[in-house]
Amino acid sequence: MNVRQAGVEGTILFGVGSYSAQEAALLIKTSARNVNRWLKGYTYRRNDVVHDIEPLWQSQVPNGDDEHLEIGFRDLIELRFVKAFTQAGVGLLAIRNCIEYARECVGDDRPFSTRRFQTDGRTIFLESIERTGKSEVLDLRKKQYVFRQVIDQTFKDLDIENDAVARWRPYRGRPSIVIDPERSFGQPIAAKSGVPTVALADAAEAEGSVERVARLYEVSAAVVRDAVNFQHDLKAA
Repeated sequence: MNVRQAGVEGTILFGVGSYSAQEAALLIKTSARNVNRWLKGYTYRRNDVVHDIEPLWQSQVPNGDDEHLEIGFRDLIELRFVKAFTQAGVGLLAIRNCIEYARECVGDDRPFSTRRFQTDGRTIFLESIERTGKSEVLDLRKKQYVFRQVIDQTFKDLDIENDAVARWRPYRGRPSIVIDPERSFGQPIAAKSGVPTVALADAAEAEGSVERVARLYEVSAAVVRDAVNFQHDLKAA
């Protein structure tokens, strides 16, 4: 992994994680355009009127450059929830309302990536919609099982410590690979050794032998295979 410097004036933010919009998009399997729209906002024109849409929240990482977006680990997990909800047919306005209401309930600026949302997320989401008084409440109530599925599935490969998500096991929930903001600036690594998955995958391609790479990096062959498959999945997304 390349050592990353995050934020304005090259400030290194230890324990926060550092991802570009493109890196975040690859990890959560969406487009960089979506990541930018969700965290930088956007404008659109309707009937010759320009509308400015605010970001869903502000990045953990201070961004002094309007052209490039840099985000932290908790941002990444929040984006993963946004992507999962939109994929389930929930509109961005409903998601925005939920974030605002959940902040009040949870007491955290990034409420989706908290233990409280894991246990009470479905209720918080429905209450946030009810509070708006929109007619879509009835449709959303019929979709309670969708909320439960999205929340359960998304938390399935997340580890929580001190009431917030601490790390993500991004390869099929297996413990062999982790994304942990406390290690390697949050880049995907082999859990035990800390070797970046990209290094293992590149070495396996160069050497033509998983076993040889396993001996070289002093990791198991199974970990090398997981790293190779994980990196392949990222490229294929």
